[in-house]
Amino acid sequence: MPAPTRNRRSRRTKVVRDDIRGNPWVDYKDVDDLRRVLTPNGKIYSRKRLGTSAVEQRRVGQAIKRARFLGLLPYTSGTL
Repeated sequence: MPAPTRNRRSRRTKVVRDDIRGNPWVDYKDVDDLRRVLTPNGKIYSRKRLGTSAVEQRRVGQAIKRARFLGLLPYTSGTL
């Protein structure tokens, strides 16, 4: 009799990368990855859902704000 299989979570989106010194960074020009960390209404998902640390979550927020300011991402959900 085969062993029961567990439901495995899908892999989380990896938005935060490490540079050569090991510091976390987020590319604000990578719009496709940044859209994955936004809700359909345009809010940023929580740390718990993204699996990021506090420092990484601040970097994600800063990258999204930069992308919005430059017009790469919308502020509202009308065009997501």
